Amino acid sequence: MDGGRIAVMGAGAVGCYFGAELARASLDVTLIGRPALVAAVRERGLLLEKGGTVVSVPVGATTDPAGVAGAGIVIVAVKSDDSRAAAADILPHLAPGATVLSFQNGISNAATLSAALGRPVIAVAVYVATDMAGPGHVRHHGRGELILSPGPGAEDAAARFRAAGIPAEVTPGAQTALWTKFAINCCFNAISALTRRPYGAIAAQEGAFETMRVVLAECRAVATASGIALPDDLFDMVTDIATRMPGQFSSTAQDMMKGKRTEIDHLNGEVVRRAATLGIEVPVNRALWTMVRLAEGAAPAT
Repeated sequence: MDGGRIAVMGAGAVGCYFGAELARASLDVTLIGRPALVAAVRERGLLLEKGGTVVSVPVGATTDPAGVAGAGIVIVAVKSDDSRAAAADILPHLAPGATVLSFQNGISNAATLSAALGRPVIAVAVYVATDMAGPGHVRHHGRGELILSPGPGAEDAAARFRAAGIPAEVTPGAQTALWTKFAINCCFNAISALTRRPYGAIAAQEGAFETMRVVLAECRAVATASGIALPDDLFDMVTDIATRMPGQFSSTAQDMMKGKRTEIDHLNGEVVRRAATLGIEVPVNRALWTMVRLAEGAAPAT
């Protein structure tokens, strides 16, 4: 196993951003993604747009899941619906001692991957705002820190991220961090997708924050019943994100505007499923989930 190499399975906006930052720190990175991305990266490098500048980052790229072979760290950044398929694709090629990290939205992906791979998977709360300007061109809009759950290889992985300039920590509170991010996503993602508006425009709309308060209250009830204590200042975090990233569209909005399948089943839909098993009513999360499901498949924005 080449412990120095890092593979990214699912080179979308999140995977490309962290892949670019790691490669800029002279680490050996392989992106595994779609043919258009691979062709673009092989032609002129991975373009990283950050802080008003665009740089070309030399990085390996392939469409073949065998690209994870020999890597010491494997970052999984595929959509939540693709977790089981991605696990099946990489399983034959994973090195026995590789550390597998889930950089995905939602709160269940690490467990899904772990069950499919038959090995521990580190859940990571990823705090970053990014999008893809085109194949092999990732744009950074804000933040970029990682919170890792404890587990085999987690401390070493976090140390390598920090050495590359990426804020990263391992903490037993990572599960709470995942749920906190999940609840915030449940506030913004569906509304941004349904309205095709960025966070600043949503915040300026009368009634938006009041709606989000109810979403958070429903998420908190489900979290509490699941043994997770969400922070008391959760609503302050929501308003802070809207203030600091006014131009950001949610990942769900980005998917919908491109005519892609969204991850709404793993956001508000996850709240609905868990609430049903717990006997908790979550009507606003249910309404947002239902409306996004109905809106999926509409023509992409022009």
